[in-house]
Amino acid sequence: MAGIVLAGGENRRMGVDKAFIKVAGRPLIEHILEALREVTAPVIVVTNSPEAYASYDAIVVTDAFDKRGPLTGIYSGLLRSPDEYNVVVACDMPFLNPRLLSHMLNIAEGNDITLPKVGEFVEPLHAVYRRELLPLIEERIKSDQRQIRGMFSGLRIRFVTEEEIDRFDPMRRSFVNLNTPEEYKEVACSDLECRN
Repeated sequence: MAGIVLAGGENRRMGVDKAFIKVAGRPLIEHILEALREVTAPVIVVTNSPEAYASYDAIVVTDAFDKRGPLTGIYSGLLRSPDEYNVVVACDMPFLNPRLLSHMLNIAEGNDITLPKVGEFVEPLHAVYRRELLPLIEERIKSDQRQIRGMFSGLRIRFVTEEEIDRFDPMRRSFVNLNTPEEYKEVACSDLECRN
């Protein structure tokens, strides 16, 4: 099953390209690719700066539509994927847990989307998407309905429960993302050794 990294954000709050900020001495994207490669192949990076990823062992694609945003990124990755089920993650998550991702892939069959839910919070950019959603996503993008959660109604959604998450990632660090310089400063380099 393929892994898809969304790296096309505008990085307004961080001020620099989040994928290349250094965490534990390496660009963040390298940690993400490493975690995904443990459970997926191929790995696809969706970006509007393809030249920045030329040296990485990944399939690099650009947005299929001018209408930017996560839904367009998901669509563009699914369009290039050879697989029915695909792990989709954001490029700013330093603590991806391969065991949790593997569990999500194992329970994905028969579902349109498989994603974690903690309380009322869901994480659509740490999820498994079925490729057959492409026509629905395309229709939503073309009609400017680009909220990911807006398409949940009527789909077969499998929520990964808190109990399931805690089995693999009891500190729930998988969902930490780095959007601002302050969040980046809070991440100690040694934290990457805390992967479960």
